[in-house]
Amino acid sequence: MMAPRSRLLSPALQILRRRCFSSLVSPASKAVLYDEQGAPEQVLRVAELPPANLGERDVCVRMLAAPINPSDINRIEGVYPVRPPLPRAIGGCEGVGQVHALGSAVTAKLSPGDWVIPSPATFGTWQTYIVKDERMWHKVRSDVPMEYAATVTVNPLTALRMLQDFVQLSPGDAIVQNGATSMVGQCVIQLAKVLGVHTINIIRDRPGSEEAKDKLKQLGADEVFTESQLDIKRVKSLLGTLPEPALGFNCVGGNAASLLLKFLRHGGTMVTYGGMSKRPVTVPTSYFIFKDISLRGFWLNKWINAEQAEDCRKMIDYLLDLVHEGKLKYEMESIPFGEFSLGLEKALGKHGSQPKQVVRF
Repeated sequence: MMAPRSRLLSPALQILRRRCFSSLVSPASKAVLYDEQGAPEQVLRVAELPPANLGERDVCVRMLAAPINPSDINRIEGVYPVRPPLPRAIGGCEGVGQVHALGSAVTAKLSPGDWVIPSPATFGTWQTYIVKDERMWHKVRSDVPMEYAATVTVNPLTALRMLQDFVQLSPGDAIVQNGATSMVGQCVIQLAKVLGVHTINIIRDRPGSEEAKDKLKQLGADEVFTESQLDIKRVKSLLGTLPEPALGFNCVGGNAASLLLKFLRHGGTMVTYGGMSKRPVTVPTSYFIFKDISLRGFWLNKWINAEQAEDCRKMIDYLLDLVHEGKLKYEMESIPFGEFSLGLEKALGKHGSQPKQVVRF
């Protein structure tokens, strides 16, 4: 059997070969970046970035798609607890890319063309090429729509963790949530269905609310109510044969959170993971004294870290398996990188209610 070619080289030539490979550089890149915090439409700009050197353990990835998440907007505005250092910060924290080149000493089972995502989610996905250490990349299946691979790390994972982390749910139990048309809300409905758990869903009163109800029921929602339908004293009379929910998810705050609390059974738990209305959560004293309600919070960043990386990746694979099986889907709108400004406007709500904006590079 012939020895590997590297063994036929002299030690000096092997060193030279490693140096040549370690001097690999990425292609030049285009990125959406900012030098100061502020209104995204004012501080963001598209810029050319020079090629980056690949270290021995680095992987160069050509980005395929990346979403515009509310947390991305908050980072740019400077109101998110975790922010990249300035100046010259690149936007975006999740996405999917294709392996373009490998450093000479990469040990991960990666090949050019493989689909990978940054895991844990990291800063700087709004660019055409990214160079990071191999440990930052997780290979994912490539037989799902790339928009799903690009968005699996934040919203679907949030829905899955919240269903698992606070109350031990069993088949036949029920949960209640507001903001049900959001991506997290859509994922909660479908993941709960996989678990055999019923969902009671609250949405805003708005034009097209009946159509929104139908869409959520097609995803598996048991009940969907507008906020005005719940302006009654005995909301639990609307449950019919459904059990009182032990768990509630609040991403709105204000009145929508108060309506959610009305549904919870004695000893129930409301988990707040967002505050879209920018109004506080107000809880009557009687809910604490006579219903023993618990209020909790969930922040994905606190859960995703290097120590949890392996668990996180297993859950991402599970979620993408559900996508492949047709058991998990949600609304998104794909836009080309050249129309990033329009996608940003839609993500900021300047064109009314819009689905998640996913930039394709």
